[in-house]
Amino acid sequence: MGDLRYADAGVDIDAGDRAVTLIKRTVGTTHGPEVLGGIGAFSGLFAFDPSRWREPVLASSTDSVGTKVKVAIATGRHRGIGMDLVNHCVNDILCCGADPLFFLDYYATGKLSPEHLAEVVDGVAAACREAGCALIGGETAEMPGLYALGDYDIAGFILGCVDRAEIIDGSRIQLGDALLALPSSGLHTNGYSLVRHILTEREIGWDAVLPGTAAPIADLLLEPHRCYLAAVRGLRGAVDIRGLAHITGGGLLGNVPRILPDGMAARIDRQSWEVPALFGALEATGGVRPDEMWRTFNMGIGMVIVVPAADAGRAPGSVAGLPLLRIGEIVDAAAGQRVILDR
Repeated sequence: MGDLRYADAGVDIDAGDRAVTLIKRTVGTTHGPEVLGGIGAFSGLFAFDPSRWREPVLASSTDSVGTKVKVAIATGRHRGIGMDLVNHCVNDILCCGADPLFFLDYYATGKLSPEHLAEVVDGVAAACREAGCALIGGETAEMPGLYALGDYDIAGFILGCVDRAEIIDGSRIQLGDALLALPSSGLHTNGYSLVRHILTEREIGWDAVLPGTAAPIADLLLEPHRCYLAAVRGLRGAVDIRGLAHITGGGLLGNVPRILPDGMAARIDRQSWEVPALFGALEATGGVRPDEMWRTFNMGIGMVIVVPAADAGRAPGSVAGLPLLRIGEIVDAAAGQRVILDR
């Protein structure tokens, strides 16, 4: 009964040490002079400079990528998952006008694969560099018995800052304001449980090309969640942004109302953009009702921007390489309906 080791219970300390070695350099590429110390400390230190803002207000958010990780596990493609995690969180604090400062991640698994972790963290670091956000810490947990072998989950935590006078909270939205939108890059990080159910029920493999689409389903599902930081920054000087809605779980129906003042609704013209073929293919293949599609998926819209109608007329046709769409307007709420989808 002697010489029992932690590894006998399923936790490999040596693997954890090797994982830290693999990710250390990648994480360091996101650090600027604001980051104090290095990897391995009990906390991440960030030298926050409040003089950049007249009246700084901190903005925070936390999220995961849901069951999209199951697609990554099934196909052995993990880097994009790390990008998904960061971009989702950046977009969330962007909705109040905040710029990201730093990011932390949490990775939990049944049996640690240092190479898989390194691939995920490489994606996290790449997205952090793109957003100008420091990756200053994280946690790796090996928990046999809680997670099946081969499974893992990740979560992210972000902190940003916005000047109090520049906070975007929807309170200035008025009747007649225009709804602009930026396109999504696919499903982003929502609706994957339904998609996986459809593929399982219809016995569709990851290499299959659904009718109307032009790439294997795995490629389309693993397209990284788009970051809208550069696009929104590019719009700030051109238009008066009164509201921003990140279209995540719940789609347009569930997310746009989160920024609307009482008594107002968003009238959205469904013909103002072309819904990507992937969504139609999932609807047809899975026999999903149209109303269920619209309250589950983003349907091709990743960020909605509310601006005065006059500003919409002079807004650029594209920003940061993305087309800027005009999809509707703010109207009186009718019978409690907060989003009206015009056929």
